[in-house]
Amino acid sequence: MRVSIVTRTVLMTCIVAAVVVIVAAVVSYPMVSSSARQQAQGTLGRLADLTAAALDRAPQDRRRDELLPRDLTAALLAEQVRGYYVIPGGPSAPGMSPAETEALNKGASVSSSGETPEGAVLIEGRPLKGGSAVVLEQSVSVVGGSAMAVLFRFGVALVIGLLIAIPIGYFVARRMTRPLRAARDAANEMAGGSRDVRLSPEGPSEIADIAVSLNHLSAALAISEGRQREFLLSVSHELRTPLTAVKGYAEALADGVVAQEDVARTGATMGAEAERLDRLVKDLLDLARLGAVTFRMHPIATDLVEIGNEASAVWADRCARERVGFIPEFTADELPLTTDPMRVRQIIDNLIENALRVSPAGSVIVLAVRREPGWAVVEVRDSGPGLTADDLTVAFEPGVLHERYRGVRPVGTGLGLAMVGRLAAGLGGFAEVGTAPEGGACFTVRLPPDPVAAGPA
Repeated sequence: MRVSIVTRTVLMTCIVAAVVVIVAAVVSYPMVSSSARQQAQGTLGRLADLTAAALDRAPQDRRRDELLPRDLTAALLAEQVRGYYVIPGGPSAPGMSPAETEALNKGASVSSSGETPEGAVLIEGRPLKGGSAVVLEQSVSVVGGSAMAVLFRFGVALVIGLLIAIPIGYFVARRMTRPLRAARDAANEMAGGSRDVRLSPEGPSEIADIAVSLNHLSAALAISEGRQREFLLSVSHELRTPLTAVKGYAEALADGVVAQEDVARTGATMGAEAERLDRLVKDLLDLARLGAVTFRMHPIATDLVEIGNEASAVWADRCARERVGFIPEFTADELPLTTDPMRVRQIIDNLIENALRVSPAGSVIVLAVRREPGWAVVEVRDSGPGLTADDLTVAFEPGVLHERYRGVRPVGTGLGLAMVGRLAAGLGGFAEVGTAPEGGACFTVRLPPDPVAAGPA
């Protein structure tokens, strides 16, 4: 089971606090112990001064245990202090060295420590009148107990601080991980197909960067899926054209409306359209293998007039069925260039299909092929409703005219003209649109005869 960041943060807070307590105790004990010992030595010294003063003031005929005031005696008992009366030539107090005893007998005060059978003690000696002296001793264990009491209080304070820090750490961790939980939820939504997910960058910079990255990912996925949809629409658009031709000729043959002398030509046209369809399917397989969303170009030596004649053979019949006139307009018997004939045919088919869709019965469509200085030109004109000045600026943008005229006049997928613009650019040329002399739209594609100018679509 994976542990959450909140739990880990709280655990780390506890561990850090425990380490702080231990380190503080280890570091503080010597200092506290030394300070307590110095303080105890000073207190013992003051008690020794008070005891010596009381003994010097007391009458000589009273017992020594009756010479001290009651409050001083109570203080000595409270501090667990033992007192010794030392006379010249008599025994030393426990723990005192002979040198210290001699100095004390000579009238010098003594402040030291020593070892007794009961353990280490602090020693404070003060001379008295008449050559005697008083010695007060306090066990070091009493001082150590005071130090431990101080450390205990210090430890209790740290533990209380730890208990307070745990809920605070939990609250802070929950607040810090809130953007992460939001990022998790957003990622799950994107995995479920939602592409309008947006996160507000908040929290630490690293977590805010995750939100920004997820926003970029969501936008990139939306763009990628949009491109895929556009690609699928464009592929279906390209597949529909040869399929429509094959279906139309097959129905004509089945209905017996094709004259006997035209059967061979009709079969040849159906074979050519089937070959185009096969080429498109191969392109799709190549794209699937390459993981791409574009078509490769295969420029070869080509006759543009021949491509125009092949297209005219198909579209003349389709226009006739729609009662639309079709006029091929070729200024020469041949127009050689190096290009991809499959892509040129796609351009012609897209332009004529677009024109036929909006051309009413009785109108006319013209397919022109000619040479201009530095260019080979393919042009499709119609006498349909045409395009406005605003339409001319967006004619090759995907779906714009489709959305603009949907429900107003017949429209396709909105990708045919976009494919024309991209294929023309891929072949090294360009496409443009204007007004035709026939009254409708005029689409012109200029292609370079030099294959060096061509590139991938």
